[in-house]
Amino acid sequence: MLGLLSEIVGTISGFGSSILFVPIASFFFDFKTVLGVTAVFHVFSNLSKIVLFKKGINRRIAFRLGIPAVLCVIIGAWLTTFIPTKPLELLMDIVLIVLAIFLLVNRNKVLNQSDTSLYAGGAVSGMLAGLVGTGGAIRGLTLAAFNLPKEIFVATSALIDLGVDVSRSLVYIGNGYFLRQQIALIPFLIGISILGSFIGKQILRHSTEKTFRYLVLGTILLTSFFQIFRDFIH
Repeated sequence: MLGLLSEIVGTISGFGSSILFVPIASFFFDFKTVLGVTAVFHVFSNLSKIVLFKKGINRRIAFRLGIPAVLCVIIGAWLTTFIPTKPLELLMDIVLIVLAIFLLVNRNKVLNQSDTSLYAGGAVSGMLAGLVGTGGAIRGLTLAAFNLPKEIFVATSALIDLGVDVSRSLVYIGNGYFLRQQIALIPFLIGISILGSFIGKQILRHSTEKTFRYLVLGTILLTSFFQIFRDFIH
């Protein structure tokens, strides 16, 4: 049920389910298992969104944001075997809170809509996805700067995320983060990804562009505060 909720919110916000699934799954699994399960779950999740929103993909943004994201997620996933991830996770949450508040306060302004912004956003989001399991919020903030319509936002984000998750899944599985006994989860993950994406799409049909933007930034704030709270109580 929590996975389904994560998928619905991830679809509505455009960030993907990992933005909620990672902190929730951390209550049930060790960190490396969370990385493995989240990556595999996200592959099915993004395939569902691409099918449901395929007419809205912006290929120019997808390639410029996606290529550096895929390259950096491989590096980040590989580094998880060497670098403590908790300090990085806390730093990511603080940065996300600052950026989200900045965009809410300056809601009538946009970041620089350039290829440089796309390349940088892709690299940072990919690295964080590999290191701490979720980089969708950074990618979402980058896409939000381009004021994309909600359908294009979700579809483009899903296509980028698919490349990111397939890449890191291979690294995580190779390092033993997704074990044989977890294979039984796959049918449930597929079902949840399809159902959650479908429900999220129906909700999106009844939300305005302004509401969607607030929802995107609000999701970042809530999940970032939630993860900081979780870290403190642990």
